[in-house]
Amino acid sequence: MNSEDFNANFHLFEQNITGISTPDKFTFPFYYEPHPLAVLASNQLKAQLEKIQLQHNFGLTHLENHSDEELVIGKMFGVLVVKNEKNQLGFLQAFSGKLANSNHHEGFVPPVFDILTEDGVFRTGEKELEIFTKQINDLESNPEIEKLTLELENSIQVSNEKIQEIKTEIKLRKKKRDEKRKENLSQEELEALKKESFSEQFYLKKTTSKLKDDQLVIKNKLDLLLNEIEELKTIRRDKSSSIQKQLFAAYSFLNKAGKTKDLNAIFAHIPTASKIAGAGECCAPKLLQYAFINNLEPICIAEFWWGQSPKSEIRVHEHYYPACRGKCEPILGHMLEGIEMDPNPLIELPDASIELPIIYEDEFLLAVNKPAEFLSVPGKTINDSVAERMKKYIQAPNEAFVVHRLDMSTSGILLVAKDLETYKRLQKQFIKHSIQKRYVALLDGEIENESGQIELPLRVDIEDRPRQLVCEEFGKHALTEYEVRERKNGKTLIYFYPKTGRTHQLRVHAAHSLGLNAPIIGDDLYGDKAERLCLHAEWIDFYHPWKKERMQIHCPIEFEF
Repeated sequence: MNSEDFNANFHLFEQNITGISTPDKFTFPFYYEPHPLAVLASNQLKAQLEKIQLQHNFGLTHLENHSDEELVIGKMFGVLVVKNEKNQLGFLQAFSGKLANSNHHEGFVPPVFDILTEDGVFRTGEKELEIFTKQINDLESNPEIEKLTLELENSIQVSNEKIQEIKTEIKLRKKKRDEKRKENLSQEELEALKKESFSEQFYLKKTTSKLKDDQLVIKNKLDLLLNEIEELKTIRRDKSSSIQKQLFAAYSFLNKAGKTKDLNAIFAHIPTASKIAGAGECCAPKLLQYAFINNLEPICIAEFWWGQSPKSEIRVHEHYYPACRGKCEPILGHMLEGIEMDPNPLIELPDASIELPIIYEDEFLLAVNKPAEFLSVPGKTINDSVAERMKKYIQAPNEAFVVHRLDMSTSGILLVAKDLETYKRLQKQFIKHSIQKRYVALLDGEIENESGQIELPLRVDIEDRPRQLVCEEFGKHALTEYEVRERKNGKTLIYFYPKTGRTHQLRVHAAHSLGLNAPIIGDDLYGDKAERLCLHAEWIDFYHPWKKERMQIHCPIEFEF
């Protein structure tokens, strides 16, 4: 890296920053509020993005050669505030993946490894794989395969019909012989009947064998063609794995101590490593790599979305987002080693003084009003939860069984069974969807319709858990009905009636552009952070498994707007 390139990538703040103190610790990249310095750097980059002309359609303005909807691609951008050896504060800029079909743009740090280099591992390997793919496609389109497949299917069908026909005839003949044996027959006549039976079974066996031999001739011809395809697929799969290992070896990441680790080492103990495409191409690794190479001290970081949201994810133009868990967490675990960071708020222990108000109780079950930011059941690092508190409350010989769950950030009614049989009976009602629930939420936006339903299938984002994606192909059916209660000050108070119980269902259905396009106030995953997530389970209707009557429990809340 020559000094000219370095100066082009190290950006000074245009605004006066003398009154802004630098943070004591580096940003915890997976959950954060951007530091004022990172906000200033981001705003400077956003202003730049408004001005520069890139042949990339962010979906914000019309570009002449990008009219196809599928070419609209929003992009993550990132800034890293750094201090140089002269003690000057500045910042670096990066974009995720490639931008306008290129990895290199003036003012942005380069990639850790340029996969677009024409004679590099990726491009060369891509061309080799394309040759195998073409050979496989050519073989798969051979009309002889379809012809032999149909011929084999027809042969099997004809054989089955022929064998069944013979079996039916043998059965009829046997019946006649059985009737005849009741007569006063000579030994010679009985032997004749026995020979007739033997002859029929021999004919069945011979015919079955002949038909199977005919099928085998066809199958062998078909297998020759299919085996050739499978062999090529195996070669392609092995080649692809080899290329990936070479590619992962080319992505080598530095940390503060100057130690390097490639992706093979970083993902060595992660089973899904082979499925993580684009690892190392996100903003944070690019920014930190450039900083360590050029002896720059990382101060704070922020990443934001620029452009139209993809159909599957919820991404809002100019909003800040944390680094992804799937691809970035293992990499940043190495790169940030030895750097003191802000504490991880996701593993902070809840306040022991938090109370769990019991709003209904009898000898079989109870209902608690779970506070926001409190777990329903123990997590990986936090044990304090409704389940644990209720075990202590109920005490032996009975045991507490949390019948259903609420997101940690959601408050409201949770049912707890005092014995296993009650739990099973209540669970059965949830499975059969005979339990009715109502949530109240405050949305950031005014909803036009008075009522309606949202039906968007959901699945987990395997690269960024616990986020959920809208996915028509692999998502599970998710249905929510809603009813608007009040509109005021650009916000909407709304009732949600979930008809399915998917993770983050109400949060995604509210925030997604194909849903209500209005995130719940305080939603730190799909909207903006606030004092709390304004989502509360306020009403439940169920059949009491022992009292044999419908029960309704109501636990209202007031959201100020």
